[in-house]
Amino acid sequence: MAKVLIVYDSRGPMSPLDQMADQIAEGVRDEGVQAELRTSDVSPDEVVRADGLILGSPSHYGSVSAKTKALLDRTYEIHGRLEGKVGAAFTTSRHIGGGNETTLLDFHKFFLIHGMIVQGDPKGDHYGPFVIKPSGPDGEAIVDDEGQARRLGQRVARLVKRLAT
Repeated sequence: MAKVLIVYDSRGPMSPLDQMADQIAEGVRDEGVQAELRTSDVSPDEVVRADGLILGSPSHYGSVSAKTKALLDRTYEIHGRLEGKVGAAFTTSRHIGGGNETTLLDFHKFFLIHGMIVQGDPKGDHYGPFVIKPSGPDGEAIVDDEGQARRLGQRVARLVKRLAT
């Protein structure tokens, strides 16, 4: 069975990033593909064994978190072994202009350098879904009310299945 690995920098079970990861996994499973959720402690060899890779990170200064960057840097060990696999990304930030698109584009550069196929979305958040969680005690997350996280999982799973045939 095809497998999509969803790797993200967990902030706790109720954080917007963790909730998005769960929704993405549901979307992958909707399409009959195995979804495995992991935090940034995943090994490069585990990444190679997946057919698709969906990465998530909070936006830190307009880029990925230090934990996520460390994972990306460790993939030098597997350079060339991700070619042709499917890649996609998701993120969160505290502000509308908090670096969501630049964070997602940093992930896309990683995928392209590894020769991966990047799954975008022509109808929604083109580079990948994101949620904004304002800071402060009254900060309420701008939720993914259009189901873009789940749709990302579905779209990646469908592409993984197409490439497997």
